[in-house]
Amino acid sequence: MARDKGEIRKMIEGLRALDTKRMYLNDFFHTWKESDDEISAVFKVAEILRGLRENNISSKVFDSGLGISIFRDNSTRTRFSFASACNLLGLEVQDLDEKVSQIAHGETVRETANMVSFMADVIGIRDDMYIGKGYTYMKSVADAVDQGYKDGILEQRPTLVNLQCDIDHPTQSMADLLHVINHFGGVENLKGKKVAMTWAYSPSYGKPLSVPQGIIGLFTRFGMDVVLAHPEGYDVMSDVEEIAAKNAAASGGSYKKVSSMAEAFKDADIVYPKSWAPFAVMEERTKLVGEGRFDELKDLEKRCLANNAKFKDWTCTEELMKTTKDGNALYMHCLPADISGVSCKEGEVEDSVFSRYLDPLYKEASYKPYIIAAMIFLAKFSDPASKLAMLLDEAKPRIR
Repeated sequence: MARDKGEIRKMIEGLRALDTKRMYLNDFFHTWKESDDEISAVFKVAEILRGLRENNISSKVFDSGLGISIFRDNSTRTRFSFASACNLLGLEVQDLDEKVSQIAHGETVRETANMVSFMADVIGIRDDMYIGKGYTYMKSVADAVDQGYKDGILEQRPTLVNLQCDIDHPTQSMADLLHVINHFGGVENLKGKKVAMTWAYSPSYGKPLSVPQGIIGLFTRFGMDVVLAHPEGYDVMSDVEEIAAKNAAASGGSYKKVSSMAEAFKDADIVYPKSWAPFAVMEERTKLVGEGRFDELKDLEKRCLANNAKFKDWTCTEELMKTTKDGNALYMHCLPADISGVSCKEGEVEDSVFSRYLDPLYKEASYKPYIIAAMIFLAKFSDPASKLAMLLDEAKPRIR
C-alpha cells in the first residue's frame, strides 16, 4: 500500500533527528564504517524516495550530471538498480567499459578516475572477484577524484558507492535488511529474530564472499541472533567475523558459527542459503592471477568444484524449511539462485521452496535502487530532510 503524504512528512521529520553530517560529500564503502544514525538515515531516505514515487512525486534533484558505472564482474540487479537510482534523482548513466577504454593501453587509475569525472556526481563500482583487490581499487579511485577536486581539476567531487567489493556488498545487505524491516513490521521487531546465513551447494566456482560477510556484518547491529553455517574449510574473512561478534555484543543480539545447515535452520525466522568460495580458494585465485599463472586456474577450479560436490546435501529443502520458526521462515537470496532441477541439476534450493517465495524475493530486490539513491542523496545534501520536504511540498508530478 502506498504511503500518504502525511506518513512521508513524518518520516522526513524522523530523518531530522539523525546525524548525517559525516555522509555529506563522502563515500559509502562498508556498512560497519557507518554510524547507527547513518545506517538509519539510508533506510529512511530510501523509504521516503519510494513514498514520493508511489505518490507520483518527482524526486529529481539534479538538472544534469552523470552517474558513472564501472562493473568488473557480471551483474543484472545491481547494474539496473544503480541506473534506476541515478535516473530517480535526475542523473544520466554512462558505463565505463574497460575493454574499449584507454585502460587497455596502460592508462593509470588516477587518470581514468579524473577523465570520467568531469561532470560526474557519483561513481558506482563493482569489483568483487579478487581478495585484496576490489576495495583497494575503489579506494584508489576515491583518492584520485578527491585529489582532482582539491587540485581544481574537477568542479565537484563525485561520491563513490560500493556496488560490491571483495569484502562487503552494502547495497545488497541494506536492501535485504530493509526488506526484513518491512516484513516484520518495523525495526523495533527485529530484536531476538534468528537469522541463518548458510553456505549452500553450487555447481559453480568462485562466488564472492561479500554477500555472507555483508549480512553478518550488518544484521548483527539490530539485536538479532545471527548464525553463520558452512562446511569445514569454507571460512569467510576473520576480520568480518570479529566485526559481527562486536556488533552483536553491542546490540544485545548474538553471533555464532555452526557446522551444519540443520542446526542453523532450527527455529530460524530468516534463512539465507547462499554459496560462496572458501576464503583460502579466493586468496589462491588472486595470487595465480596476480602472478600470471592462468593455466593453473583450471586446476584450481577443478579442485574447488570437486570439493563443493562433497556437500551436495547443503541445500534448502522443504524438509529443512519445516524446522524453521513455525515452519514459515522468510527465505532470502540475493539472486540469481542455483535452483535444483531448473537452473542446474542440484543447487542451493529446491524449486518448490524458491517458487513459493518468488514474490518476497522480488520485493527484496526492489529495495536496492532506493538504497543506492539514498546513499547518493545523503552524500549530496548537507540538510537532506529539508531537501526532501521541499520535494514533497512542490509535489511536481513525475508522470504529467
